[in-house]
Amino acid sequence: MKAVHFFILVVALVLCCFCLSSCSGLMGHSVVLWSIPEYNLQDGDIVPVYIESSISQVYVIGVPGTKEKIEVPLWQITNPESKAKTKKTASTYEEYKHQYAKVVLDGLPMRSDPVNTARQVYRLRKDEIIKVLYKGEGAAVMAGSKAMEGDWLRVLASDGTYGWCFSYNLRLFDEREEGSQNQEIVEEVDELLTKVLAKRWYPESYSTMIKRKNINLNEMKREYGFDTGSESGLTSLVLKDLSVSYPFEGITNTSKNVYKFNESPFTMTVRNENFIIIQYTNETGKPSSFNFISLSTSVDSVIQEELERRDILYESILSFGPDFSSSNYGNLSFQPDNLFTWNGFKLLVDSGLIPRGSANEGSVELQYFVDSALSFQFDGVISFKFSGSSEETLFLYKLEEAGIRLENTNTSHMKNGVVIERTQNPLVMFFAKAE
Repeated sequence: MKAVHFFILVVALVLCCFCLSSCSGLMGHSVVLWSIPEYNLQDGDIVPVYIESSISQVYVIGVPGTKEKIEVPLWQITNPESKAKTKKTASTYEEYKHQYAKVVLDGLPMRSDPVNTARQVYRLRKDEIIKVLYKGEGAAVMAGSKAMEGDWLRVLASDGTYGWCFSYNLRLFDEREEGSQNQEIVEEVDELLTKVLAKRWYPESYSTMIKRKNINLNEMKREYGFDTGSESGLTSLVLKDLSVSYPFEGITNTSKNVYKFNESPFTMTVRNENFIIIQYTNETGKPSSFNFISLSTSVDSVIQEELERRDILYESILSFGPDFSSSNYGNLSFQPDNLFTWNGFKLLVDSGLIPRGSANEGSVELQYFVDSALSFQFDGVISFKFSGSSEETLFLYKLEEAGIRLENTNTSHMKNGVVIERTQNPLVMFFAKAE
C-alpha cells in the first residue's frame, strides 16, 4: 500500500511540474508585426512567447517591462525562435517599421507573388489599412508601354492575410504621426462594384458579332474596350478612333449604380454585372457614352477561330482550282499564302470594277460575310487587293461544279462587314475550272 501511495505522489509531482513549466516555460521570442497600442507594443518590438494554442489560434506572450501576459492572434507576431534569430528577423522589417498604408483603390488585389499576373489572395477595400512589412523585387507593372512608378511591397491585412501589393495605389503613413488612420475600416462592401472592377469590358458589338458568327476583325481587336484600372490604378478607354487613359483616386458611388472614377473624366453606370455604360467627357467638355459588355469566352480564341475559318475557306477555293479562266475576263489563278494572279482583266478596268494601274497580281482576303438571306446563293465574299492599288475589289462568289461564279459588290451594300443586299444590275462572271 505504501508503494502505491508513493507512486501516486510521484505522478502528482510530475504533473504539477509539467503544468508549471507549460505556464511559465519560454517557447522563444517573436517580432510584433501589427502594433498592439493598448499594451504599448509597436510593430518591430521583440516579445517573449510562452504558449501556442492551435485551437484558439493565439499565442500567449509577455509584455516587456511588466509581468503581464496577453493573448494575440497567431498572425500578429512572427514564429517563435531564439532571441538571436529573432533579432535578425526583426532587421528584415526595420526599413518599414511603423509604416502602414491606406488603400485608395477599391478592389485592389493582394497577390501571392510580386507579379501583376500572380494569383490573387485577397481584394482590399478602399480606405482599408494594411501593414507594410518590407520591399521586394518583382516584375514591372505596365500602363500601356510605360512602366508605372512604385514598388512591390509585402503587406499584411488586418485579418492576417499576407500578400504582395504594388505601391501605386497605396498611401503610406507612419502610425506615430498619423495614428488616427490606423483604425479598422468598417464599411459595407459594394459587391456589384467589386464584380465589375474584376472584369475586362469589351464593346457591345462584340456580343452581336459572336452571336451571329460574323467576326469583323477590323472592328474586333483584343485591346479595344474599357479597363477599370483595378490592377494598375490607370483606367483606359480604347476604341477604333479613340484611345485615352487617366489615373484616378478611388471610385465614388454618386447615385444608384452610378460610379465616378475620381480625378478622371470617366463615369460608369452599371446596368448589371455584365453590362456597363461609360460616360467620357473629353478635353473640350464634349460628353460621349459607350456601351460595354463582359464576355464568357476569350476574345483571343474568337479571333483565332475567325482566322482559322478564313484559312479553311481559302483552302477550299485553292484545292477546288486553283486555276480558272473566262473568255471575257481573263485567267485567274489562286496561290498559297493568299496570293493570286489575274491576267486579261482589261474589260473590268474599263467598266470601273478594277482600279486603273492595278498589277496582275496581289493578295486575297475572305474577311467579309453574306447575310443569311443571300447565303443560299453565295458561299461568301472574296476581296482582291491588287498590287499598285490601295483599294479593295469585292465580289460575291459561289463554287459551282464546273468553276467559280463572281458577282461584283461594294461596301455600300454592307453593314458591319456583312453584305446585306446585291448590287442592282450586277456583273455576273463565270470562270471555268482549268482542265
